[in-house]
Amino acid sequence: MASMAVQLLGFFLGLLGFLGTVVATLLPHWRSTAYVGSNIITVTAYMKGLWMECVWHSTGIYQCELYRSLLALPRDLQAARALMVLSCVTSVLAALVSVMGMKCTRFARHSVIKSPLVLSGGVCFLSAGLLCLVTVSWTTNDVIMDFYDPFLPSGMKYEIGLAVYLGYAAAFLSLTGGLVLCWSSSGDRSQRPLHMQRNQPLSPPPAFNHMYPPAPPYKPPEALKDNRAPSLCSLSSSGYRLNNYV
Repeated sequence: MASMAVQLLGFFLGLLGFLGTVVATLLPHWRSTAYVGSNIITVTAYMKGLWMECVWHSTGIYQCELYRSLLALPRDLQAARALMVLSCVTSVLAALVSVMGMKCTRFARHSVIKSPLVLSGGVCFLSAGLLCLVTVSWTTNDVIMDFYDPFLPSGMKYEIGLAVYLGYAAAFLSLTGGLVLCWSSSGDRSQRPLHMQRNQPLSPPPAFNHMYPPAPPYKPPEALKDNRAPSLCSLSSSGYRLNNYV
């Protein structure tokens, strides 16, 4: 029961990380306008995401526009898109594999593949968390470098948006869930031999003679029964004893 509870905890942590990754991927709040210099008092605020760019007016109007051309986007934005989508796909795969490998499911019950499936799901959650963490860390570094660039105008400087912080939280949840699943799988594999020895009675191996009958005993031919090597003291003729003919 303890191992089952640990597996459920790791699965739900990874599932929360997956949901956070999806929300962070879709939100446009990756970069928000920095209020520095002449931008301290402004009536509009700009926000940029992976898929769209939004403008918020002080009157309450919120407008968003999708990026129409993929090739016209910067390379860092294209890489961030690919990494986040790959992280979401890996999380889906991790969830499916983990569900099949957990003890609370009926798939392959009492089978030896349960533990490897849980381990594979944990590794997939770890990979998804690392992909998300790399993306948000890369974006954070770009925003900070542009913010402290003295040659960049104040109107083109941005701050870290809410989606980046959500991405950090999602990556942490995915990594934690993957570690918990891997730990539960390793503990299950270490205890399995003792459990099998305790519950399963020892049975003797099948007798070999039931599979293959034993060979008949060797009996020498009657004609060669009393043959022996001739000696000088024995009365023999041509190597045969006389009592064979009496």
